Amino acid sequence: MQDRRIAFAGTPEFAVPTLEAIVAAGAEVPLVLTQPDRPAGRGRRLTPPPVKRAAEAHGLRVEQPERLRDPSLPAAWGLEQPPDLLVVVAYGLLLPDWLLAWPRAGCVNIHASLLPRWRGAAPIQHAILAGDAVTGVSLMRMDKGLDTGPIYAQRSTPIGPEDTAGDLHDRLARLGAELAAEALPGVLDGSLEAVPQDERAATYAPKIDKADARLDFRRPADELARRVRAYHPWPVAFAELSDGRTLRVHAAKALPDADTGGAPPGRIIAAARAGIDVATGRGVLRLTRVQPPSSRPMAAEAYLAAHRLEGCEFV
Repeated sequence: MQDRRIAFAGTPEFAVPTLEAIVAAGAEVPLVLTQPDRPAGRGRRLTPPPVKRAAEAHGLRVEQPERLRDPSLPAAWGLEQPPDLLVVVAYGLLLPDWLLAWPRAGCVNIHASLLPRWRGAAPIQHAILAGDAVTGVSLMRMDKGLDTGPIYAQRSTPIGPEDTAGDLHDRLARLGAELAAEALPGVLDGSLEAVPQDERAATYAPKIDKADARLDFRRPADELARRVRAYHPWPVAFAELSDGRTLRVHAAKALPDADTGGAPPGRIIAAARAGIDVATGRGVLRLTRVQPPSSRPMAAEAYLAAHRLEGCEFV
């Protein structure tokens, strides 16, 4: 990719490995677009996004527009000539028509799923929630639709039985960077053909909300265990006890064939060193790592040493 001018648009940590791969390949990066600094942490201090920090470490020009509606923005950014390509990874803003048409070879996106499965904002979480055995990353040519453009290349990875969204996030970020280094030269020289997506196979992954992470023990144990993994490290699954206490659940194990003895969903049927066993709509969910309010995550054994559960159930 030497002697090529590749602009970049991305915001979170997931996008950083791809930016680093483009820089390492020797491409000129005339512009990095990223979201504005936002308040973060307990002190709500204005914090730059990870892509901004990475770009500035390489001395790259960074722009953080709130909107992209104005076609005169490149002039304001000091770019007289369009780049050869714009690579987009988890940027967070929709690209208007003028920007899609701005680079010589157009705009490409690295998306964290095997498109057309799981188009949308939360493909990693939804792949786990659905019990998918495999996921991956896709390099596609961007168009006006939501992750609907034709596919240049994909790389896959299995979803392990204990993989959390955090585990997959890190693995897919690395795969995305490898895919960029491998496939972008073919996009730039026209030797790599983009194949249209099969619309009949499309599924959607809407944005995750904190309320989605509440555990409903009427659901089967294996489904609840996937929810715990899908919502870790954010927003973290949680459940409420009948006495009003809330527990965040950082790790759990499904015992789908365990006998509940006729206990209703939510009833605590055992609380021991191995974990807190809760009856579900089918089988038992064993909570192995939990977090009470104003405390750190801890093994269930440590929680039980300091908190009583007699007479309580999950509601």
